[in-house]
Amino acid sequence: MQNGKPAGVRCIQLDDRDRCRLFGDPRRPQVCSSLQPAADMCGDTREHAMHWLTELERLTFTTADRHLPQRNTTAV
Repeated sequence: MQNGKPAGVRCIQLDDRDRCRLFGDPRRPQVCSSLQPAADMCGDTREHAMHWLTELERLTFTTADRHLPQRNTTAV
């Protein structure tokens, strides 16, 4: 996403299985490459990981993101 991915917006590089199409590609954004999996982030389930990532997006939500539609964060 040319100007970065606003909080609450699905990344256009995710495939139907929520896997990054740019994984291992030098075009992958630095912020994505710097996000390293850890036990507290991943937990034991996909639901735990998605909740953690949703919370991270909520915490980094800026006023510039307010005009964007928000995705449903209750369904994982």
